[in-house]
Amino acid sequence: MLEGTRKFTLVDDSNVEMKRILTTVYDALKEKGYNPINQIVGYLLSEDPTYITNHNNARSLIRKIDRDELMQELVSFYLNN
Repeated sequence: MLEGTRKFTLVDDSNVEMKRILTTVYDALKEKGYNPINQIVGYLLSEDPTYITNHNNARSLIRKIDRDELMQELVSFYLNN
């Protein structure tokens, strides 16, 4: 019998998917000549998807991300790093 307690950590796949989508959207915006950071921030603040290009299906991809969860992740990352 083992002494002590093991700790189990579940990998949160939603964060991995969020990063994949954001990277794809960022790359699509950059390819079209936009400033990706400005465009994504514009989308986050306004909820207007026209800030995001349709190139490479970026506009429909960004809609798959819950804006509140993304903002929470951004604030958490900023404060912890």
